[in-house]
Amino acid sequence: MKASDKYTVETITEIRTWASNLFSFKTTRSQSYRFIAGQFARLGVEDDNGDLVWRAYSICSAPYDDFLEFYSIVVSDGAFTSRLSQLKVGDPVLVEKRNYGYLTTDRFECGRDLWLLSTGTGLAPFLSILQEFDPWEQYENIVLVHSVRYRHELAYEEFIHSFQENELFAEHAHKLKYVQVVTRDQAARSALNGRITHLLSNGELEAHVGLPIDQERSRVMICGNPDMVQETRDLLTGRGLTLSLRGKPGNLAVENYW
Repeated sequence: MKASDKYTVETITEIRTWASNLFSFKTTRSQSYRFIAGQFARLGVEDDNGDLVWRAYSICSAPYDDFLEFYSIVVSDGAFTSRLSQLKVGDPVLVEKRNYGYLTTDRFECGRDLWLLSTGTGLAPFLSILQEFDPWEQYENIVLVHSVRYRHELAYEEFIHSFQENELFAEHAHKLKYVQVVTRDQAARSALNGRITHLLSNGELEAHVGLPIDQERSRVMICGNPDMVQETRDLLTGRGLTLSLRGKPGNLAVENYW
């Protein structure tokens, strides 16, 4: 593989398996590559026929890291993820030079609470956002909600808890409310059971956190499977929250790269 005007060739430096269908990986990063926390990259790999296949992947790592990190699910019949899951440390991955996406905190004007609602690998952009200092200073509360099917799919749990000991973030770490949601098996005592939309509809999520979601104080970011994103967006716009658009800040930000 050779670099081109559109992409660079990066190298996989680390792979971590979280579950049989979930893994994360780190790659080298071109010094010229820039992104804002919450954005996604387009990655390319060669399929079995030698053709390039491209997919969008939210970036887990911070904009200041010297590597790129991505979190992926393995789709059994997916041309991209099935090939990606076979790659090893030292193998190449293509990264488009352009950055993408609008799931960034600069889409909001001041609010009191930042809600980060995710399912599965939709957690990825929020990991990047949490490594930026501005949200910790700007908001009174940061609520990270991660919904998965089974308890063992709650990836990055240790990393999320580590903000309490991180010398850069410890002063503000009390602001983080980390909510685990499990939908298909009995959750641990500290987790909630049920889909995010159900927990919003019946008020259980807000009661658990101890904060309301409303127009005045809440800024909500949503990332996950398309059905969840659309249903959650519809539910919250039904409460009067509005989508943030360029030049017209609102209460909601979503990502659409499917």
